[in-house]
Amino acid sequence: MAETPGKDMTATRRRADPLIWGAAVFFVLAAGFATAPALRAGPATLAGLLLLAGVAGVAILGLVAIRGSAAHDNSLDVVDSFIDALGEPAALTAADGRILVANQAWRDTLGEARRLPKDASLFSALVRARKGEAAQAVVAVAGQDRPAIASRVSGGRLLVRLPVVAEPVAAPLPPVAPVAAQAAPPPRALDAFSGASPFGAALLEGLDPFNSPILEANPALSAMTGAVRAGMTLGELIDPPSRAEAETRLAEGKAGPFEVRLARDPSRIAHLYLYRADGRLVAYLIDVSEQKQIELQLAQAQKMQAIGQLAGGVAHDFNNLLTAIQLRLDELLHRHPVGDPSYEGLNEIRQTGVRAADLVRKLLAFSRKQTVQREVLELGELISEFEVLLRRLLREDVKLITDYGRDLPQVRADKSQLETAVMNLAVNARDAVRAAKGGGVVRIRTARLNEDEAKSLGFPGAEGDQAFIEVSDDGPGIPPEVMGKIFDPFFTTKPVGEGTGLGLATVYGIVKQSDGWIHVHSRPGEGAAFRIFLPVHEPTPAQAAAAAVAVVEPPKPRAARDLSGAGRILFVEDEDAVRGVAARLLRARGYEVLEASDGEEALIIAEENAGQIDLLISDVIMPGIDGPTLLKKARGYLGNAPVMFISGYAEAEFSDLLEGETGVTFLPKPIDIKTLAERVKQQLQAA
Repeated sequence: MAETPGKDMTATRRRADPLIWGAAVFFVLAAGFATAPALRAGPATLAGLLLLAGVAGVAILGLVAIRGSAAHDNSLDVVDSFIDALGEPAALTAADGRILVANQAWRDTLGEARRLPKDASLFSALVRARKGEAAQAVVAVAGQDRPAIASRVSGGRLLVRLPVVAEPVAAPLPPVAPVAAQAAPPPRALDAFSGASPFGAALLEGLDPFNSPILEANPALSAMTGAVRAGMTLGELIDPPSRAEAETRLAEGKAGPFEVRLARDPSRIAHLYLYRADGRLVAYLIDVSEQKQIELQLAQAQKMQAIGQLAGGVAHDFNNLLTAIQLRLDELLHRHPVGDPSYEGLNEIRQTGVRAADLVRKLLAFSRKQTVQREVLELGELISEFEVLLRRLLREDVKLITDYGRDLPQVRADKSQLETAVMNLAVNARDAVRAAKGGGVVRIRTARLNEDEAKSLGFPGAEGDQAFIEVSDDGPGIPPEVMGKIFDPFFTTKPVGEGTGLGLATVYGIVKQSDGWIHVHSRPGEGAAFRIFLPVHEPTPAQAAAAAVAVVEPPKPRAARDLSGAGRILFVEDEDAVRGVAARLLRARGYEVLEASDGEEALIIAEENAGQIDLLISDVIMPGIDGPTLLKKARGYLGNAPVMFISGYAEAEFSDLLEGETGVTFLPKPIDIKTLAERVKQQLQAA
């Protein structure tokens, strides 16, 4: 690098600078001319001595300057050698950007320019470098940004370098293929990992994964698909429909894994992975049946939740329509009594409305928004009344036998829910015996059990006497492998489309909600028996005395009920059809009714009639202020007046909003005028 022409010219220019030598010559001449007068005047005079001393001082300063210039040239030579030794572009510059020394790499990169490139980032870095910092900048070189580093050196000069950044070399990636292709020697046997793995593995002779014979299989594959015999192909272990689908995907170049069903048990699902190695394949089968079952259950749960929300919303809106229809029918039936030509048609409409109301109750039960109403029930009487409906459900090829024990106890539960539980068990028993042998026997047994008998029949935590209901059949029984899952939501052994898997889960919930216990006894080939244990309800002495009096006293002729009354009622309902008809019918029975279409209007009316309202009847869900909020805001104007909420939703949906309130009752929709008038009179009399 030191032998380049540019370098020689620069060195020659530094060693033979004409300005320096010219200045030295003129300095010598000036000193000689200044010394001549002093010598002629004589050194003994004062003026001559002063002039000689001044010339000597100037001569000394001149020598120092000339020597410093020579030393400067020598330092430049040293820096020049250092910069030439750098492998990266580097230059020594002055503070104003003039290039003093540059190596060949710098000239090859930036040319023979005498000054640094005019770049704001670079000059900002030079300013920081003069302060002693190692500053970085970006310089545009041939259209690309290059990093630059500026640092201060002795003499107030700056060193500017352009570091060389090495670009990383990307490692080549292995090729991706639908079936992994590796340049490996053909395997002769499964390795130790595949042989001991918990998933199935097989070595195949050939490149056709479904028609190549199996050379070796690990124990996990045999446990999953059954015994693997010599000469079998992998395709024989897979269910034909899923095999055809996997072959189609493989022909299309899909990478897998391939989802297949096992020929031994098509309900089992596995993922198939393939590995190719010079004329042979290694196949891996991983059982994902439980994972698929969880995915299906999650999808089913989300679907049922969405349907439940839809059913609840439909039931609420439908209840408003049914209420308006029934109230209008009550008004028409009052005008057209028995004997009127229109009575028969109106009565048929009313019966249809009752059926529609029953359908709404089922929708509410399905969406879990139905109000639970516990009552004291006679166990034997409950089953005997329900037996008529069960005989219709079980059909002619299934025989129903009921066995009533002695001294049957009372239970405290929701009648409709308990009937639903028994009905679900009976229907499941019917399906089991019909599927197994085309018919059979379903038996319902009730009894009163003591503590030891209850424990022996499957209730280990029994305390005291228990009410016992057993629903059994003579079908094939429940397989032991599914016994632990029968109460799981969405678990069913019925074919697709014939069961939701919610029947036994609903039974379990009803029994638990009634503080009971359920146990299953089943042996293969001997049928199944579902046993329900409920706590016995023991009436208090006052309740027992009241019941005895009711039995001893002869029944009296029932007098006609007076549904008329007096009082001021604030009726709040956002449905105009319901509010208008109900208010008109209540006025016809002697009540003064103040109507409000929403909570805001009701609050104004309550304030205007403070202390003069005898009863508040309000819907629960309304736009703006809802029923419970209205009650809290208007309680100061109502005083101790009773409150009746009417709604298509269950009471449990808003009961937590009524904490601390007293004198509040609930009447579910749809309602008729007879029920409404009875409840209004009861509330006013109680107040």
